[in-house]
Amino acid sequence: MFWDVKFRNRAKKQAGDLPIEVQERLFALVLEIKKLGPTRTTWPNYGKIRGKRDCHHCHLKKGKPTYVAVWKVTDKGNKLVEVRYVGTHENADYGRIC
Repeated sequence: MFWDVKFRNRAKKQAGDLPIEVQERLFALVLEIKKLGPTRTTWPNYGKIRGKRDCHHCHLKKGKPTYVAVWKVTDKGNKLVEVRYVGTHENADYGRIC
């Protein structure tokens, strides 16, 4: 059974504002989450966000600027994941996002 991945409205807008190369990487990440689940250890700088339950992040593109994605498992039973932030690492406030 596949995972359902939703975007918060703000994350959807943020994704549309990303460079095309980063949008493609985000699309690949979402496909992997749908197929294999929210734990994506093969992605660069993947990790669970400390102090936040079921909240994950990884880098979509390294360098300047570094782009990240943040997602949270909202319902394990129904396999639901919500993408909460997509954008630059410098603007990511992990404590507020999750």
